[in-house]
Amino acid sequence: MLFASSAKPIISLKISVIICTYNPRLQYLEQVLLALRNQTLVNTEWELLIIDNKSSNQFTQELDLSWHANAKVMREEQAGLAHARLKGFKNSIAELIVFVDDDNVLADNYLELSWDFYLSNPQVGCFGGKSVAVFETTPPAWFWKTGISLGCKDDGDEIYISDYRSDNYKLQNYPDKAPIGTGMVITKKAFKAYYLEVLNNADRLALGRKGKALTSGEDNDIVLTIIKNYFEIAYIPKLVVKHLIPTNRISTAYLKQMAYESNKSWITLLRHHGICPFKTIPQWTVRLRKVKAWFKYKVWQSPVNIIKWHGACGTFESLADG
Repeated sequence: MLFASSAKPIISLKISVIICTYNPRLQYLEQVLLALRNQTLVNTEWELLIIDNKSSNQFTQELDLSWHANAKVMREEQAGLAHARLKGFKNSIAELIVFVDDDNVLADNYLELSWDFYLSNPQVGCFGGKSVAVFETTPPAWFWKTGISLGCKDDGDEIYISDYRSDNYKLQNYPDKAPIGTGMVITKKAFKAYYLEVLNNADRLALGRKGKALTSGEDNDIVLTIIKNYFEIAYIPKLVVKHLIPTNRISTAYLKQMAYESNKSWITLLRHHGICPFKTIPQWTVRLRKVKAWFKYKVWQSPVNIIKWHGACGTFESLADG
C-alpha cells in the first residue's frame, strides 16, 4: 500500500529528485529509496517525484514514502523515458534536478555535494560523477571486451569543467567527459532549453528508452542541446552512484540488442546536431555491408564478435536512413 506524508510541502526546495520508472524491480527500487532516505541533505530541503511510466506491475502499492515530507507519485501514460522526464520537469519545484533511475543507488552525500557544486558553479548546466557497476552475478570474462558500459562511467579523480564559451566554441564532436543519464544533475534552466526544443518533436522524443526497447540517445541529446544553449558541463568525481546490474543485462541476447539499438540511435543523434563524421550510404548497400561485416567480425568465434556485428548493423541502417 502506498503511504505518503500528510505534512504540508515546503515550497523553497533546493533539489527535485526525479525517478522515472517502468515496471521496476521492487528489490532494486527499495535500495534506491533507502539511499535517498539516508542522504545528508535533510529531506525537508528536497522533493521526491516518482514518475510511473505506464507500468503494469502495480509497484506503487508496495511503496512506503511516509518518511519523506515532499514525496509524490505521478503516472505518465505516454510510454517513453523522455515523456516521463518531461512530466517530472513540469511538476518539479526546485531549481536543481537530479535524475535517478530505479536502479541507481546514490552515495549518502550525493544531493548535498550536488547543491554545493551548483552554488559555486552557476554557469554549469549539467554535471555528473562516477557510476560504478554492481553486478547481480559475475559477468563472463568476454563481457569486458564488448565496450558496452551499461550506464557506468569513471573519468578519473580530477574535476573537469568545460570552457566552451571562452574560445567561441563550436561543437564538432561529442564531449568525452559529458555526464551520463545515471545520476545526472541538471539545472532547471538548462533542462528547460531541452524541453522547449523537443516538446513537439517526435523524432527527438523517440531517442530515449521506451518499454523494452534499448534506444539510448536521449541523455546525449540533453547534453548536446544545453551546450548549444550556452551552458557548461562538468564531471565531479566525488559524486558516486552505484548502478545495479541484473543478470539479464549481461546476457548475449541483451547485449546484441543494446549494441544494435544504441548504435542506430547514436548516428541519428549526431546527424541531428550536425556532428556526424560518417557519410550517408545508399540503402541498397546495407545488406552487402552486413554480409561483409559478418566475415570481418568472424561472428562464429565468440559472443563479443557477434555483439559487435549487431552494433555495426545498427550503424549501417542508421546511415542509410538519410
